[in-house]
Order: sequence, then C-alpha cells, then structure tokens
Amino acid sequence: MIYPGFYFDPLYLVFALPALLLGLYAQLKVNGALNRYSRARAGMSGAQAARTLLDAEGLYDVTVEETRGFLSDHYDPRSRTLRLSPQVAGTDSVAAIGVAAHEAGHALQHARAYWPLSVRSAMVPTIHFGSWLGPIVFFLGLLMNAQPIAWLGVILFAGVALFAVVTLPVELDASRRAKALLQERFMVDREGMIGVSRVLNAAALTYVAAAVQALSTLLYYVFLLSGSRRRD
Repeated sequence: MIYPGFYFDPLYLVFALPALLLGLYAQLKVNGALNRYSRARAGMSGAQAARTLLDAEGLYDVTVEETRGFLSDHYDPRSRTLRLSPQVAGTDSVAAIGVAAHEAGHALQHARAYWPLSVRSAMVPTIHFGSWLGPIVFFLGLLMNAQPIAWLGVILFAGVALFAVVTLPVELDASRRAKALLQERFMVDREGMIGVSRVLNAAALTYVAAAVQALSTLLYYVFLLSGSRRRD
C-alpha cells in the first residue's frame, strides 16, 4: 500500500499478495475457459437462450436486451432487465449460453425473493461511496494520529468487504440455477454442460478472489491501527 505522500509499505504485500495471486489465477482461468468455449457452437445465441429460460420459468415480464461493453452482462432488478454484452447476446457458443443462463439465474433469484440478492441490492448505493472514501478517511486519520477518524475509514471500507462476501452466495447460487435450468431444458449436450460448468466455475473464482482481497485489505487496516495504538 502506498501512503499518501509517503512510501510503499512492504507489509501490505504480506496481506495482499495471496489475494493478488488468487485474482491473477482466477483471471487466467476465466480467459482460458472463455477462449476455449467461445469456439464451441451451441445452436442458439445467448439472447435466445436467456429468453427461452426466462419464459420457461414464467418470467415473461423480464426484458432481454443487448448492452455495450465487453462482458458487461448483468441483471437489473430495478427495471427487471437482463442485459447481455454483444459477445454473449449474438453468439451461439457454449460460453455465451453459460453466461446468459447465469444472468437468467439472477432474474430467477429476484422472482423467488432470494434474500442474499435483496441484501446485496440494498448495499449497492453505498458501496461505491465506501470503496473510495474509506481508504482516504483511514489514511487521513492515521497521518493525523486521530484514531476515531481512522476507525471511521475502517468502518466505511468494512462495508465493501461485507458486500464482497455477500456477493459470493449470490453468484454461486445463480450459477447453480443456470446449470439446473440448462439441464432441465436439454438446451446443451453433455459436452456443452462440461463447458458451461468450466466457464461458470472460473467466473465464480473471480468473486472468491475479490472477497479475499477486500478482507485482506480490511485486516491490513486494522493491523496498522492496532499497531499504532500499541505504540501510543
């Protein structure tokens, strides 16, 4: 971690390096799975697969539309809209169907009132605020030797770590629902399901890495504060 106006703290690597390595490994797994299964044809596009799955579950009011950006796929519970990137919406690959089915899984979570999704959605408005303001407040308090201010920064960033942890069951459950839906509707064959599982499992690892990184950063902040209190 680089202190504002000071130096890089090697101790930060003790906390952050495992998470950074896990994040790098997860990204390599995602890239490998996407590259491999984006070439495997599945017979329908991601948009067609999403629409089929949503209709099969009676979610006719959920809109499927294409959005801009690379792998910008997401489900918006406020407008009940499933947005798919061009690489997913218009591509008839195993990878595209896996991603589309995952997002359909989020729509199904919303329709079934899956409580971790509700908790995560409620946290979204405050997370972006805490992610940038928390570290600033923390280091200002540390530099000013004002522990109450520094602890406020820790609390703000703790919300980010909690969000990352809550995201894990939401994403894992959406992938579980996606695989079950695809199997129930016989939309991909056995080899296709292997590909879908590998793509979704690799993607899930990125959320694990994000949670580990957020928690390790939070622990680093607490360690610094505890150490400064002992020195006082």
